[in-house]
Amino acid sequence: MWTAMGVWRWRRNPLRRPTDLLEAWVAFAALVFVLLVAPAVGCVTGLEVDGTLQRAARVQQQERYLVPAVVVRPAAEPPAGAGADATAQRQTPQRTPIVASWTAPDGSSHQGTVPAAEEPPQAGDRFRIWTDLRGRLVGRPLDPSVASAHAALVGLAAAVGAAALVETVRRLVVRRLVHLRYRRLDRAWAAAGPDWGRAGAGG
Repeated sequence: MWTAMGVWRWRRNPLRRPTDLLEAWVAFAALVFVLLVAPAVGCVTGLEVDGTLQRAARVQQQERYLVPAVVVRPAAEPPAGAGADATAQRQTPQRTPIVASWTAPDGSSHQGTVPAAEEPPQAGDRFRIWTDLRGRLVGRPLDPSVASAHAALVGLAAAVGAAALVETVRRLVVRRLVHLRYRRLDRAWAAAGPDWGRAGAGG
């Protein structure tokens, strides 16, 4: 609002310099962009990302299956002195690795090392794991609500980024205009300075 008032105030002011009016219009254009265009950019970006993530979520839900598994035995512990990576893993809280067996949706049998569903794991315990059609271990499919939340964050970031870009451009333009004013003032002072204060110099 103050920017629009500034444009109107400088419209007929006799002291107005061309750079003053240009600066006011640049500020007005930046304000319009921040209030109207940046939210639109964020909305379009968020919708596009949400559509992509929702399609990925649907594909994952169709291609990933929650199948029953049975604990066979605890997995072998890494050998002592296996290196810094093994030490870091032991210090990091995590579920106990176990050897489990499961049957894939296509009917094939599998056995592998997976994290235990409960602590402490006992042989014969039953739990469920995510696999693909052939029984290969996969992660949990993307939840549609989580996808929407991620898309909203991306849209918000796009809107903020667009507004920040416009403000940066506005500041750069204003900085150039200020430098231009100083150069013009220096030239005017260089022309009038030698005659400043002299009688009959047209002052």
